[in-house]
Parts: sequence; structure tokens; C-alpha cells
Amino acid sequence: MIKKIVKKLKVKFFSKPQKIITYFFTKDFFLGKKYLIGDFTYGCPNVIFENNDANLCIGKFCSIAEHVTIFLGGNHRTDWVSTYPFNVLNDYFPDASSIKGHPATKGDVVIGNDVWIGRGAVIMSGVKIGNGAVVAAYALVTNDIGDYEIWGGNPAKLLKKRFDEETISKLQKLKWWDWEIKEIIENVEHLCSNNIDNLKSFEI
Repeated sequence: MIKKIVKKLKVKFFSKPQKIITYFFTKDFFLGKKYLIGDFTYGCPNVIFENNDANLCIGKFCSIAEHVTIFLGGNHRTDWVSTYPFNVLNDYFPDASSIKGHPATKGDVVIGNDVWIGRGAVIMSGVKIGNGAVVAAYALVTNDIGDYEIWGGNPAKLLKKRFDEETISKLQKLKWWDWEIKEIIENVEHLCSNNIDNLKSFEI
């Protein structure tokens, strides 16, 4: 009897849990004119400080890890005498309720196609990220990122480019993410390789 109880306890507390992986398409979470999200992009970033003057655009086939944060605004005014948001806390400072310009934004966040954004990355307003780029985990992105560049760090800096300039130019002309889905399915084996010349639809 005791052996059976011990066995059950071992199964309950020491057996390996099964991993359940679920992917959510981003466009299903962000609706409205402020958001333009491409097909097959997955992940649910935390978009905060939505600003009427800034929008979020994410291309197709992007991979967004957990706990990614995208700021569309929320900047405090360092060019004013005080950085304090008096107009936001207008219950206490009613005369400030009509003051505009705080919180501020640096503009739209635009993320290209086939971009991989690592866990915990933070992207600030006004940032543009090119096609095929990689943002390392926990990076703080305050500057634009070029096509097929890998950035990491706090603040994020260019670590390296994924390919040489000739290959990047070919991939930019190829634009496989704009193919019909049937064509992508036919070439998926080549898309998962390091030789773009093998692509059946490679026509430049």
C-alpha cells in the first residue's frame, strides 16, 4: 500500500511535464486602423502608450517571442522645464488638462517581413526594422535596423549582418514573402536552406 502511494507521488511531482506550444497569429490580436499586421506573423507583443499620432506596421512571416514590448509613445518631454506629466494627472492639476504634447512619440514603428524578435526585446517609437532582421533577446532598440542585420544589447547595436551584400540584394529582390502561399509551400525546403540559388522561383 505504501509503495503504491509513493509511486503515485513520484508520478505526480517528479514526472517531466509535456511541453505545449501554441502559436498565435498577431493580426488576430490587433485590430483597427492603427495596426497593419502581415499574414503568418505570430506572437503577441505588449503594445503600450498608444498614441494617436503613431501606428504599428509589421510585415509577413515575422517571429515575435514572448514578453516583447513595443512603445508607440510615452516619451517624457526633456525639452520642457519639467518632465512630469501634469496634463495626464489633470485631476490634481486641472489647469494642465488642455496642454498638448505630453506624452510624446517619435513616430510609427515599422517592422519588415521575416523579422525575428527575441524574448524580452523592447522597441521604442519611431524605429524602423528592415526585412530579415534579427533583434536579440532583451535588446533595447532605439535606432533603425537595416535589412538582414542582427542587433543586440542595451542600447541595441549592430552585431553583424546575416549575409553578404550581394546575397542581401538578391533576397530583397526575391521578396519570397509576397509569393502566393502555394508557391511558398512548394519552395519551403529551399527556404529552410542556406542556398537561395536553389529556389525554384528565383528570378531576378
